[in-house]
Amino acid sequence: QGRAGQGRIGQGRIEQGRAGQGRAGQGRAGQGKAGQGRGGQGRAGERGQSAGRGMPSTAMKKKVLLMGKSGSGKTSMRSIIFANYIARDTRRLGATIDVEHSHVRFLGNLVLNLWDCGGQDTFMENYFTSQRDNIFRNVEVLIYVFDVESRELEKDMHYYQSCLEAILQNSPDAKIFCLVHKMDLVQEDQRDLIFKEREDDLRRLSRPLECTCFRTSIWDETLYKAWSSIVYQLIPNVQQLETNLRNFAQIIEADEVLLFERATFLVISHYQCKEQRDAHRFEKISNIIKQFKLSCSKLAASFQSMEVRNSNFAAFIDVFTSNTYVMVIMSDPSIPSAATLINIRNARKHFEKLERVDGPKHSLLVR
Repeated sequence: QGRAGQGRIGQGRIEQGRAGQGRAGQGRAGQGKAGQGRGGQGRAGERGQSAGRGMPSTAMKKKVLLMGKSGSGKTSMRSIIFANYIARDTRRLGATIDVEHSHVRFLGNLVLNLWDCGGQDTFMENYFTSQRDNIFRNVEVLIYVFDVESRELEKDMHYYQSCLEAILQNSPDAKIFCLVHKMDLVQEDQRDLIFKEREDDLRRLSRPLECTCFRTSIWDETLYKAWSSIVYQLIPNVQQLETNLRNFAQIIEADEVLLFERATFLVISHYQCKEQRDAHRFEKISNIIKQFKLSCSKLAASFQSMEVRNSNFAAFIDVFTSNTYVMVIMSDPSIPSAATLINIRNARKHFEKLERVDGPKHSLLVR
């Protein structure tokens, strides 16, 4: 967020890092159930969960700009998050021509109006001249994607500065996110250093605006961490949602409760009663369950629920509201699975109302 007004974005030092080979993360999933339904992959240009047609007039639209040089990976990440692509299938995606628009519904009335802007030089120049007002007006979020291995880093930074100047003039309150992408191609022992250098440069160049930086790769959970954080900033009643999630967790004596957006499996809210050792477990779970969900779709089935249990804990993932899944972690062996599942079922109506308007203050739960 920055101050309204015009001005030039500050200058900064640019450093290039060395790139090498890296390994993609792996994860394990437990047993699950698949319900009947139709599934499959979507195309990158599709309009997401909710097409523009038939969209209610009460929808709260948030304009999201996705920008970056051609080949930086913008459309690939959008296709994985919103169009059910798996990483290896993004290789067949072509370059984006001009601007591709898509509408993605989140949590009832929230609709993300995604503008995926092609990154070829001709298009980029047009964005800053003839299309400047159309592109940069009423922007809620700018997501700028950098290829960490780019050989034209100075040009990348120049285009980024031009974007920020247009944002400062047209949408000074927009939130800025920078994704340093394709980090899997950097040697593992160099990733922290290279990302820190790039982050420092981007923050310096962004002044007087503020930017939040993430390292990302389509081959691991970092993509879900970044997009979950971005979407979190757009949810209008997130504080109320978190308060109700905390109350729900305390009533049913859960160690942890997570709320996932139903189609993308991005984490939109969570509560935990104590700190956990793995700070990346949320996005790892998103990645694992999304892959399992896609596997179900190949069998013409849709993912419904999952229970994983061992001697230390029980984890339940189940359909919650029309727009979400819930994950509940229980460590008390004296609480039977049936009680937890009943509590999840009883809380559904309460959270359904909460997504649309101010919901009731209490719901019927079983201990």
